[in-house]
Amino acid sequence: MKAVRLKRPGLVQIDEIERPEPGEGEVLLRVLAAGVCRTDCHIRAHPFATSANTTLGHEIAGEITAIGPGVVGWSTGQRAVVHPCWACHKCSQCRAGRENYCQGHGMQRFPPPTPGVTCNGGMAEFAIAPANSLVEIGDLDPAFAAVLADAGLAPYHSVRLLRDRLGPGSTALVIGLGGLGQFAVQLLKLCTPARVVAIDRAEAPLAARESGADTVLQADAPDLAEQLLEQTDGFGFAGIIDFVGSEQTLRLAASVAAPFGAIQAVGLTGGHIPFEAADMSTIGLPWGVTLMKPYSGSYRDLADVIALARQGKLSANLEHFPLEEAITAIDRLESGHINGRAVLLPNSK
Repeated sequence: MKAVRLKRPGLVQIDEIERPEPGEGEVLLRVLAAGVCRTDCHIRAHPFATSANTTLGHEIAGEITAIGPGVVGWSTGQRAVVHPCWACHKCSQCRAGRENYCQGHGMQRFPPPTPGVTCNGGMAEFAIAPANSLVEIGDLDPAFAAVLADAGLAPYHSVRLLRDRLGPGSTALVIGLGGLGQFAVQLLKLCTPARVVAIDRAEAPLAARESGADTVLQADAPDLAEQLLEQTDGFGFAGIIDFVGSEQTLRLAASVAAPFGAIQAVGLTGGHIPFEAADMSTIGLPWGVTLMKPYSGSYRDLADVIALARQGKLSANLEHFPLEEAITAIDRLESGHINGRAVLLPNSK
């Protein structure tokens, strides 16, 4: 079968490899769709945990074609999306429903095994996945389902964690209206009563119409912090989700957060801000503010997102590519020429 694999830092190529066989507790999926994410760009440029000859792709939707020993509750022909955190389902975090923070792999600073990152993923004609990582998608478009496994899941996780702070009369801020940010706006509108403000580099009125946010401001405005505070009558934002994660955006978030507000730093651009245990903050961090670096989402979160999609409550701008054009898709995403999410269709012929 064909598979998109990391060969060495800076080089990803399409190889012919053996079709895998499912082992204990696993299923074999005929991959119907595999999302292309900025994580794939990062892996190609600077592999942090990905070994040579690993098949990329952590957003996977497919049809079950074979079932390994010990699998119950699934049958061939069913369509499913794969959760990107392959949890142990035994540790205290898993028992608490926080499988995305699973401790079963025994490593403090790394997430659970992740397809396309630390083990073979879904940018291939067939892929192996643990049966307990699957969520059935029924007749949901597999291309849409695939991107929900990350681009929908990560924003939903952040929105769920902010629900208690986003009551009636509150305002939320979304920084970055890329693939994840567009989902975040929709989910904030669906799951909270908060007014939603967003900032993006795109032309603001167009971005506002496309995203569904109440207000969209341009990120390069010289008085952006003042404009943002005006949107909250000077009080600040109760919840902020930063999908960029640069030093500039993190400092902006700190300066416009409300007292007892919360900042979710989802973007991984490498920014940092100081945390000061002092009476006065040099970056304007109010009292009671929390800063969190969330990862992915729980298994229940993914089931919730798929349910919302199957009810027709979510939408996405998708651009389809055959598997043979995977490198083109990664290149276009890295250069900023994908408005939404790129999806590979390995078995579209």
